[in-house]
Amino acid sequence: MITVKGLTKLFGPVRAVDGLDFEVRPREVMGFLGPNGAGKTTTLRILSGVTPPSSGSASVAGCDVVSESLEARRRIGYLPENNPLYEEMDAAEYLHWTAAARGLAGAERMRRVKDGIEACGLDAVAAEPIGLLSKGYRQRVGLAAAILHDPPVLLLDEPTSGLDPNQAREVRELIGRLKQEKAVLFSTHILSEAQAVCDRIVILHRGRIAACGAPQELLRSHGGASRLFVGVRGPVDPAAFREALAGLEGGSLEDVRREADGLRAVVAMRGGSDLREAVFRLAVERGWTLLELRREEALLEDVFRELTPP
Repeated sequence: MITVKGLTKLFGPVRAVDGLDFEVRPREVMGFLGPNGAGKTTTLRILSGVTPPSSGSASVAGCDVVSESLEARRRIGYLPENNPLYEEMDAAEYLHWTAAARGLAGAERMRRVKDGIEACGLDAVAAEPIGLLSKGYRQRVGLAAAILHDPPVLLLDEPTSGLDPNQAREVRELIGRLKQEKAVLFSTHILSEAQAVCDRIVILHRGRIAACGAPQELLRSHGGASRLFVGVRGPVDPAAFREALAGLEGGSLEDVRREADGLRAVVAMRGGSDLREAVFRLAVERGWTLLELRREEALLEDVFRELTPP
């Protein structure tokens, strides 16, 4: 649904986007991650037809975003980062205006607006002026406007920015429902959100693709490791404790420290290993009193830090 080849954008001597190649498939959510200035918003603006590329190509639903710009835009629902809205309009009025601008009229326009209001949970505020709505409801209005014409592709620039946890969860759930019929490309700074929602992720760094793949693939291929937190109580020899944990196959001892009630350790577990049973056996054999034996899954944050150094 989205195909990008060699996409480059120059602002004077600055390469904001530098030779990007990626695809977004039908019924897929692709996450766009990267530090500020990595090129995420610039890429979305190119795909939406707001700004032209300096070189390379991009197509949306089979339409080139430069040579077939109008047709490409008809196939896109775009929610920009700043979500510009007419604040003096009420939510329903704004959606009717947007639908009319998209060429919808009569009963079809009424149906599309009604469906957008229901899909985005705007029933309670449809008659309220947009300027009086919360940030969460304003984001929902922007999303409703983006899907009114039933586009096959959605471009969402930080759709959950500034939302409280409940509002952000609702937007994520809506994205999950929308992907059943559409290709979705959205940028975010919330790594846990990307890990939970996205089928695949592109990580940008200084305008280039640092990595692309499913979240679990990125965790495996770029050093992501789950961790085991071990706590023991009583008179345990620290050297023997350290030696025993360091010798576990499939693990790497990261930290051992003494605390008031005993010793604590952190063991990185790579290659999908789970060392909880091995540590439990060690505790039984050596008479350790276990206070803690907790596994923490690898985080996309670890991969992000590795791939986007300052």
